[in-house]
Amino acid sequence: MSRTVSSWILSSARNRIVLQGKGRLYSICIPNRNKIKWKLVVSKTCLYPAGSCSLDSTLSLQKAFRHTSTEEEHFSFQLSPSQINDILRAGELSHKALDLNGKNANSVLRFESNQLASNSPMEDRRSAATCLQTAGMMFGVFDGHAGSACAQAVSERLLHYIAVSLMSRQTLQEIELAVEAMKPFRPILQWHKHPSDVEYREIASQYFENLRVYWQHLLDLDTEPGFSLEEAMICAFKRLDSDISLEVQAPQENELMRNMALQVAFSGATACVAHIDGVHLHVANTGDCRAVLGVREEDGTWSTLPLTRDHNAYDEFEIRRLKREHPRSEEKTLFVNDRLLGILMPSRAFGDVQLKWSKELQHSILENSCDVEALNIYQYVPPNYHTPPYLTAEPEVTYHKLRSKDKFLVIASDGLWEMLSNEKVVKLVAGHLAELNVQKPQLTFKKPVNLGYMHNLLLQRKSKGLASLDQNIATHLIRHAIGSNEYGEVDHEKLAAMLTLPEDLARMYRDDITVTVVYFNSETIENYYRNN
Repeated sequence: MSRTVSSWILSSARNRIVLQGKGRLYSICIPNRNKIKWKLVVSKTCLYPAGSCSLDSTLSLQKAFRHTSTEEEHFSFQLSPSQINDILRAGELSHKALDLNGKNANSVLRFESNQLASNSPMEDRRSAATCLQTAGMMFGVFDGHAGSACAQAVSERLLHYIAVSLMSRQTLQEIELAVEAMKPFRPILQWHKHPSDVEYREIASQYFENLRVYWQHLLDLDTEPGFSLEEAMICAFKRLDSDISLEVQAPQENELMRNMALQVAFSGATACVAHIDGVHLHVANTGDCRAVLGVREEDGTWSTLPLTRDHNAYDEFEIRRLKREHPRSEEKTLFVNDRLLGILMPSRAFGDVQLKWSKELQHSILENSCDVEALNIYQYVPPNYHTPPYLTAEPEVTYHKLRSKDKFLVIASDGLWEMLSNEKVVKLVAGHLAELNVQKPQLTFKKPVNLGYMHNLLLQRKSKGLASLDQNIATHLIRHAIGSNEYGEVDHEKLAAMLTLPEDLARMYRDDITVTVVYFNSETIENYYRNN
């Protein structure tokens, strides 16, 4: 299996046609695969100047087992099961929601998340946080393209913008007074992060100042902000995208800040964010990340409830929306080869000012910038670029009132959904839950309990295969996404081959994958309906 895979992969890779362009290679032979979001794929360089950030330890572990080039003489796909597990489990994150008394009274029972890189550096990001100044929890998945800068910025900032949009006028005034007097105030969010999650502190102060300008704007409104949750999410998405655009246009003496702003604005990111407060679930989606609800029916069967639509050329609503926003003369050029203007797969995204600004503004900003080649910013105006903006970050918001039969929510980047259908993902999560329940029986002790008796119980549990089961459901999904054969079973050799693909080849066969699974507390949800 691995020999067949390796020979075919290497043959296809070495026969690629490449075009030399100003010192960088641009692939012009794209496989028949929708995973590649930009038709012209730029070479990957360090996202930020040397010394501004450290390498992600998770990516370092993944890269330790990957080949660096298809030209290596001794090319092997062999990995041991333990090495495969080390790679797959490096980005695992889990958190159990508790109230102050240590008892779970939250509709969120726990969440489990994981990531697997294909790009180097990885372009996906994720966020999870508990709202401290308002109610609820938020979970986000962000899929970057043309670099990771935009996804990184959105993952750090968007949840704050949403939380601020939901605050009362009094709370905003209290925070503003505290900041003005340089006094501490209660944090807006409690983040739940993996130790290796990237955070760029160099620009945090500027991000905070622009967030402050936003809440000052809300305070300037004549009336109480009073946004509904849907309005708050839409306003937050649009405001952050506007700030990303304005920050790169503002004069900036600090070269590092200037370069970061350029990279954020000229790269892009799709986003899917869920806000959960009691039985109220809102999902805001911009682009082609996806959120799916796993529902256990009364007869014990499982069903799937999609909460998002993919915003791309395959969605009739998106096609009609764009046709309404642009002249009839452009109807045939809006989507070329199933890409927006022949370039971008998603039709909604943060950043990507190349598809939002006028040609004149783009030229003015880049002309006055430092070496954009060093920043890996690709200057390209597509043909038939007449009436920008062609791209929006405005999300589509879905509301769902949770029921006791709603058991879990899966939010993931398109790297997962390209490999697995909604139904398959729900089936895998449901099967994993059932398997955990079977393999983790309640221990009933016979008195008196001694060490030998306990040892036998542990051996019995181990003999049932618990040790080999992924405890993190996101890892389980990623394992199946890249390693399943035609029978839906994980093939060790295929899995090893997909994990050791060279960096210059991996993106042709799999995308970055980010998965967050949120489990609901059925008892809390039932109590809500019982009390109301």
